[in-house]
Formats: sequence, C-alpha cells, structure tokens
Amino acid sequence: MTDRVLLTGISGFLGGHVALQLLNAGYTVRGSLRNLGKADKVRDTLAKSGADISRLEFVALDLMDDAGWREAAEGCRYVQHTASPFVLEIPEDKMELIGPAVEGTTRALNAANATGVERIVLTSSMAAIAYGHDKTRTAPFTADDWTDLNGRGVNFYQESKTLAERRAWEIMEQAGRREALAVINPSGIFGPLLDEDPGTSAILIQRLLNGSVPALPRIPITIVDVRDVAAAHVAAMTAPEAGGRRFPMGEQTLFFKQVADRLAERYPQKRIPRRQMPDWAVRLYGLFDRDVRGNLGELGLAKQLDSTGAVALLGRKLTPAQEAILATAETLLAHKLA
Repeated sequence: MTDRVLLTGISGFLGGHVALQLLNAGYTVRGSLRNLGKADKVRDTLAKSGADISRLEFVALDLMDDAGWREAAEGCRYVQHTASPFVLEIPEDKMELIGPAVEGTTRALNAANATGVERIVLTSSMAAIAYGHDKTRTAPFTADDWTDLNGRGVNFYQESKTLAERRAWEIMEQAGRREALAVINPSGIFGPLLDEDPGTSAILIQRLLNGSVPALPRIPITIVDVRDVAAAHVAAMTAPEAGGRRFPMGEQTLFFKQVADRLAERYPQKRIPRRQMPDWAVRLYGLFDRDVRGNLGELGLAKQLDSTGAVALLGRKLTPAQEAILATAETLLAHKLA
C-alpha cells in the first residue's frame, strides 16, 4: 500500500502541481476541495497532465469550518497544506484574508497532530519574510527573517501569511513536534498552467499579453517556478533535514518592465506595454485605487531571497525566472486566455 498524503487546496495552481508530482512519485493523494463538484475537473486536469489518477481521492473541507478535518487526516502519513486565500485585489476587510489563512492552518495542523501525521508541509510565502523592514536593506532575506507587522507599508495579505505561519509554529511548539513541520516560503509563483484557470500570479502575465496594462509601474516581482515549488513541497515531506525549517524560494527579482521586455521579445505580434510609468504617476493613481495604494511601498525596491536552503533540498538550481515567465505565457496562449 502506498503512503497517503492529505493535500489541501488541490484545485489551486500550486496545489495541482503538488498533486501531479506526488502522484508521479507513487503516492496516494487525498485532495481537499471546498466543493466536491470540482472533483471531476481536477481529476481530468491531472489525467491530461499524465498523472495516474487511480491513486487520487477527494474530501470536502472548508478552511472556516471544523467539519471533516480529523477524518480527512486519518490514514495519512503526510499532510501538504497549500490551501490559503491569495488575491490580487486587497479586500476592505482584512479578516477576509486573515480569518481563512489562520483558521485553515490551525485546523490542518491540529488534525495532523491528532492523527499522528509524520510530516506536515505548509505553504507560506515570501510575504511572511520580507516586508516591513528598513528600505535601505540590500542583503537577501533569509529563513531567519520575519515580516515586521508594525513596519511601514505591510498590507493585509502580508499580514495574513505572517500570522498564519506564526500560528503554525506556535501549534507545533506547543505539541512538542516542531521537527514534524516544514515550511516553504515562495515568492511570486509562475510557470505552466495545468488548465484554463489563470489563477492569480498568471493574471499579471495575462494583462501584459492582452495589453490591458497601459504602462508599467516600477514595482519588482520576485519569481519562482511552480514546478520547483511543488518539488520542494514533495522533498520537504521526507527529507530528515527539512524538519523544523523554513525554505525561502525566489530565483530572481525582475521589474515589470523587464518582464514585459522579455515577453515582447518572444511575442513581437502582441501589443505588450513597454513604457515605464513615473513613480509620481503611480502614487497619484494610488490615491484612487486601493490595490495600487497597498503596493506603493514597493516602488523601486528589489527584494532578494536567499534560496540556498531550497536549492540544497532540491539538489539542483532553481529554474530561471525568465523560463517561468515564458512557460506561463505559453500556456495562457495555449488555453486561449491571452
């Protein structure tokens, strides 16, 4: 009998890639969905990607509801908790993000601990590491860094990821099982889509390809390939040295203009914006747009992540950021989404 893995958020961009790699590695995957009506779509998507779906099963779980969590973890050797709210548009009420992030993490880890799961891998984020710090910092952010929630410019999403990960470590410390948790902290996740859902990060590439972005703010994006992030999740599940550790993952930081230039080079027939918007214009626009306003603190700040731990975990270098960008674009076009 193969080892069973409870994978929350299997219908998400990252969750789908984690499921694909787990199935290809021979695991049985119990994927959680808020609505089991999506099960056939997820099954078909993974089958088209070459997965053996005979070892795929589903369970209904809600981040905000206690029902079914312990039962879902029963019989599982590992838990992969990738489910968490991620948005491009910051909501007015921060609890729309913080509530599901923290409560979902609490339910997943409590269920795993109650059923004796051997290793839990949690998807956190660069958002829990690299924000609220002094703007003059140039050194890469490491696994020892935490976002300062009292720092300037921290938005609700960054707060939600920080609080959720803090809660995870607190739960494991209280249970005396710190070594049973491994946390992956990716930057912006790009790469090939498995289906026609562009998810969240890919929407940035979609907007560049379809010309809906008139000009480019001087905002940086730290990029990592989804296949690398999924592989790190799978590796962290069994690697003895991964227990009790965080793994920042970001291959390269590029500004919007660098991303647009690479896409324009590859797709010259597309009307991809090339003009960079002055910072003063971005700040002016931010007076009328809450989402832009929430990212004004990032203007011109190219944060770097120290990914050496993740590279060692994978035993190879990370996929170049520009490959991840082009893979996103290619699959958006293949699915006629751009």
